[in-house]
Amino acid sequence: MSGDAPDPRNDRPMRAQVLIVDDEPEHAEVMAEALRKPGHVCTIVHGLEPAREEIVHGAFDVVVTDLVMEHEQAGLDVLALVQEHQPDAATILVTAHGDVPTAKAALKGGAYDFIEKPLDLVVFRNLVDRAAETVLLRHRAARLEGQLDAAYGVEGIIGDSAGIRGVINQIRKVAPSTIPVLVTGESGTGKELVAAAIHRLSKRASKRYATFNTAGQSESLLEDQLFGHVRGAYTGADRDREGVFEYADGGTLFLDEIGDMPVSMQPRLLRVLESGEVIRLGSNDPRTVDVRFVSATNRDLRKASEEGAFREDLYFRIRGVEIRIPPLRERRDDIPLLVNHAAGRFAAEMDRPIPTVSEPAMLRLVSYSWPGNVRELFNAVHRMVIACDDDRIEVRDVPEEIRVEDHDDESAGGLGPGSLAGVGLDRLEKEAIRQTLALTGGNREQTAGLLGIGERTLYRKLKEYGLR
Repeated sequence: MSGDAPDPRNDRPMRAQVLIVDDEPEHAEVMAEALRKPGHVCTIVHGLEPAREEIVHGAFDVVVTDLVMEHEQAGLDVLALVQEHQPDAATILVTAHGDVPTAKAALKGGAYDFIEKPLDLVVFRNLVDRAAETVLLRHRAARLEGQLDAAYGVEGIIGDSAGIRGVINQIRKVAPSTIPVLVTGESGTGKELVAAAIHRLSKRASKRYATFNTAGQSESLLEDQLFGHVRGAYTGADRDREGVFEYADGGTLFLDEIGDMPVSMQPRLLRVLESGEVIRLGSNDPRTVDVRFVSATNRDLRKASEEGAFREDLYFRIRGVEIRIPPLRERRDDIPLLVNHAAGRFAAEMDRPIPTVSEPAMLRLVSYSWPGNVRELFNAVHRMVIACDDDRIEVRDVPEEIRVEDHDDESAGGLGPGSLAGVGLDRLEKEAIRQTLALTGGNREQTAGLLGIGERTLYRKLKEYGLR
């Protein structure tokens, strides 16, 4: 084995329960000592049968096993036990050079990875760290999803911030009713997810859920799509066709970008909402429909109604209840959850292990303003999953426009670009500490690490500058 060298990574790995299986006690103890330094909890056994006992009755995140013990493929027996009794754990095989072909075959059989003797302890520890982070992040995502589903019954809406909890609470309250709902928020915040959740939790869940985007449609096409037509209504209308209101009869209709609907079309929409009647183009006969109406916009409809760009009576009609989705910059606590969820989804699509995200990279993502909201974040994570090496996303993998965004905020009392000349060093130091504390959510350990100072020094500086 090589000598133990400092781990080159600055961020602390996730602590895991590790089972070490090796028939050489000294070798096993050296591996355990290397893993205990970053905080992993290690259990050591010296053969297949004691390993069986631990795997059947214990709980582990990572299992490290020598390949050759009582017999040449004892490690494969350990792998089979792990897959049978603890399928969510990651198994790492330790092999001699001549056993590499067997170890590579084991990867197809479900092993996480293998490492050759003599061990480089830094490489070994990094490998276990990656396996632990993959397993623990997967557990965390599954646990969070289960908690949200159990507590709220809402699929697809990811987050645990106060803002998202408020949105989910509103969804639960309005879903059983038939009151019209207006979903507001910036582009990319997930308004369509809220509409779909309202339908799924309503009494109409077994009926149709129809969506229609009113933006960019000519008035004649929009009228035809919404209300349908009868045969002969216009040239080319060779048969009757129902519109989306009739199509969604008994269910839910989601009209997206309703603020972009032409003013001339708005009275017809108001009539449907008030009377439940639609009249197809070319016909005088009203047809009654029963539709739950949900709409969405990224515009300020109250202001638009005051300016005459949107009918005030229609605005109040569709705004039975308004659900506002906060932009991502107002719920930064949710960003790690969204990043890990997206990374898992895109990794699965590419049939590769779920990458972990280094702490510096995650802090960069949390501090970004995300003008495109969740849609922009998912796009960025997709690019990072493609770009990353060794199943780990580092700062270098973060898209350049996110890495270089200027986060100085003069309006918030911060030091903006070009304002450093003549500023005292104590003010600069205080500002650096203040902004880093905000970035880490007040975590002193992370703040000290990013600033390159000890925690005691940071504590003294906090008292000196009156920061909390």
